[in-house]
Amino acid sequence: MRRFGLIGFPLGHSFSKRYFSEKFLRENIRDCTYDNFPLADISRLHDLLSEYDPEGLNVTIPYKSTVLNFLDRIDPEAVEVGAVNVISIKKPGGKRVLTGFNSDITGIIDTLTPVMNPQITGAIVLGSGGSSKAVCHVLKKLKIQYKLISRENKQGALTYQDLNPSIIANSQLIINTTPLGMYPETDSKPDIQYNLLGKDHILFDLVYNPEITAFLKMGQERGCTVLSGLKMLYSQAERSWEIWNNASE
Repeated sequence: MRRFGLIGFPLGHSFSKRYFSEKFLRENIRDCTYDNFPLADISRLHDLLSEYDPEGLNVTIPYKSTVLNFLDRIDPEAVEVGAVNVISIKKPGGKRVLTGFNSDITGIIDTLTPVMNPQITGAIVLGSGGSSKAVCHVLKKLKIQYKLISRENKQGALTYQDLNPSIIANSQLIINTTPLGMYPETDSKPDIQYNLLGKDHILFDLVYNPEITAFLKMGQERGCTVLSGLKMLYSQAERSWEIWNNASE
């Protein structure tokens, strides 16, 4: 039996196990299983590998950046992003080799492409974690200027208190990369001035459980276009599957 799974902590919010279990059933893939592996400490990764011997892992909050220290190889684009959410595990010559990739990039591009237009010239990225790094990487590729927002004073980032009406007016795309609004804390949302939003704004939330978060609901009430994180989840999951089944990756 080929084993795959998800590492992170906590994992109660995740749909990945359900997605892959349904995929295996739908596509009559009988020799694979996908499990959640909640790790309270990323240093336990090697213990997990020894016990379960998986062929591939997905990585979620809070380990997308710290997991880089445990890998043997890293895809150049993931190095550029500084975050990994897919690990391919192979055993050439009997020795386990871990290679890191970032399929969030694919998921973000696939979600944004249908709504992109020349009028979108500015973006706000809420949060500065591993997912935020992938978002910023994609925005650079799309040549969209963006402002990074963090709760704390960080180099290259503004704080939520710095978000003024001018910045919001000139940022047609607002992307939430924080876990705010994620199940079970579904009432929480980023602290921005929602009254300044309008029909020209696009709100994209990487949180997918619930599908419509409090952040997106506030946007809907003001006529914004809203994008759920579910499309990104499905897209990055399929890219993960491609990586795990590609002998050269």
